[in-house]
Amino acid sequence: MNRTGGDWDRWLGHRLGAIRDQGRWRAHREFDAWGPRGTLRVPGDDAREVLSFASNDYLGLSIHPAVVAGAHDAIDRWGTGAGASRLVTGDRPVHEELERELAAWKGTERAVLFPTGFAANLGVLTTLGTAGVAIISDELNHASLIDGSRLAKADVHIAPHDDVDALDELLAKTADQPTMVVLDSVFSMDGDVADLAAVADLCRARSALLVIDEAHAVLGPDPAPGCFDGVEVVRVGTLSKTLGALGGFVACSDRVADLLVNAARSAIFTTGLSPADAGAALASVRVVRSAEGDQLRATLRRHVDRLRPGHPSPIVPVIIGREDDAVAASGALLERGLLVPAIRPPTVAPGTSRLRITFSAAHTDDDVARLLDALAEIGVLA
Repeated sequence: MNRTGGDWDRWLGHRLGAIRDQGRWRAHREFDAWGPRGTLRVPGDDAREVLSFASNDYLGLSIHPAVVAGAHDAIDRWGTGAGASRLVTGDRPVHEELERELAAWKGTERAVLFPTGFAANLGVLTTLGTAGVAIISDELNHASLIDGSRLAKADVHIAPHDDVDALDELLAKTADQPTMVVLDSVFSMDGDVADLAAVADLCRARSALLVIDEAHAVLGPDPAPGCFDGVEVVRVGTLSKTLGALGGFVACSDRVADLLVNAARSAIFTTGLSPADAGAALASVRVVRSAEGDQLRATLRRHVDRLRPGHPSPIVPVIIGREDDAVAASGALLERGLLVPAIRPPTVAPGTSRLRITFSAAHTDDDVARLLDALAEIGVLA
């Protein structure tokens, strides 16, 4: 073996062995599904029919007839790919139509598309977080916000989760430099929500820019009228969860949009969003903004309340504690034909391993009853 520069075979073996020794080995599973129902194939195991409570397709729009038709129509007109980065090859009309629809939905001057929500957060934070800027990031922010902050050249400060007083103290410490406050509106592992009004008040008083990742905000929080008055707000969203397609977007002011188009490397140096995803997302936004969208959210709200009344999001964690126990609980549910993932370190803190249950409007009332019965059978109290 050529050992010049190091022994990669040994290095890879060490890394992979460490993951196995920690009991944190993961592998992809094939899920041949339409909405929440399908056939799951686990490596080394037989395929089985399952009902999924693991998806972020919160309104079931990935299988909505209008959304599916939107993707088909886009393929029929423009083909399957964008061809190159947007600045090189140009947009298809559907891209610009989608950006206008997203800006209208979020009440901003502009919206800018990215290939994924992860890329959108990287683009925002690395573009705005230049040297001399301060980033204040909630400690439970999504990995894309964490990685974006690490890649930025800004000074990064970590705020205790959902602690408005601590945030105010950090803003006071960074008062002599441009500062942006970065947080999820709905946190992905606990399903709790940020106090947007209180955070916006602090940003207004301290002249800070506010970056909000709204990826999971299908049931809110919705900012009240005037909540963001006097605050530069950047609202990051995804086309991949509530909207049932793939991609990300940034809803923002004209000036921030112009800066992203000219400087966001995670958009400039990658192929543009596929026409199919843009067409699907455009149809989805129109459903979400319609009376049908209100009905779908009401269905989703009803499902959540059956497990945990008043919980603010469709992400409902059931804290188990030990990793092995969480994995065992997930396995017991799978034996009953229910796909509910076990979430464990490093995604969550040691001692807080959990079942992460996510509801969809595509679930029926009988589906939810089946889940509740199974949770009772395995002795899990939600």
